[in-house]
Amino acid sequence: MPSRALMFVNANSRSGGQDLSTVLEVLRAAGMAVECHDCPAVESFSAVIAAQAPGHDVIIIGGGDGTLNAALEGLVACGLPLGLLPLGTANDLARTLGIPTNLAAAAQAIAGGRVARIDLGWVNGKHFVNVASLGLSVAISRALTGELKRRWGRFGYAWAALAGWQRTKAFPVRIRCDGKWSSLSALQVAVGNGRHFGGGMVVAEHASIDDACLDLFALEPVGLLAYLALLPRLRSGRHGALNHVRTWRGREITIHTVPPLPINTDGEITTMTPARFRVRPKALAVLVPKEA
Repeated sequence: MPSRALMFVNANSRSGGQDLSTVLEVLRAAGMAVECHDCPAVESFSAVIAAQAPGHDVIIIGGGDGTLNAALEGLVACGLPLGLLPLGTANDLARTLGIPTNLAAAAQAIAGGRVARIDLGWVNGKHFVNVASLGLSVAISRALTGELKRRWGRFGYAWAALAGWQRTKAFPVRIRCDGKWSSLSALQVAVGNGRHFGGGMVVAEHASIDDACLDLFALEPVGLLAYLALLPRLRSGRHGALNHVRTWRGREITIHTVPPLPINTDGEITTMTPARFRVRPKALAVLVPKEA
């Protein structure tokens, strides 16, 4: 097991102000030496990880999915396994991997768990773990302010989902999945690498974070009642059975829109269409509970 840990904690994440003394006790009791830092600025996080990783065995990140997204390039570059302390609002990667939100239990998964290798998604040079999306999800991301997440937690997603629908107009999109083209009008297009996104929604019923595939769904224009009826199905991943939802599954995906639209990766707007996606199988090692 790792003995030298480099840990970064995002104090601005929803639960980032928690006392981490129990976490440090669990790790040190397991024989780990922990070097702890506050998270640097988003734009420099990956560079800091790559520079400070030598001499360590594991990188521990305390934060939410957005914090992890900012660190991905550094994690890929250094090649060290990730230990995750779920301190965010949605914690979708932790949910996918079976990492408990109880911090002592999460620390035990780092100290005494096992190494699992997971896939990463890639779009226009940027990695992501959960989902990359455009359209409605970007409007939701903009409505889901830090204050809303801190005050209402996952319930804030419901308000943001309604506000996002009111602000989103349908757009023409062309999608190529493993060489086959489709054209349609959409409110939302989502490309999933993992299983969960948006606070517990499921990108596809059989999606997995280690299946070497991307799962894509597109929501065609619908009225408010049909949109509200869609939301419960997203919790189980059964939305693909609806007539106004189109689905694809593949390893390489290209998306074109007119005009170019912003793309949200793991809750952060990081790139634009046109977009080229691909899956990177087993690209990241993560410490997870033995039973996960």
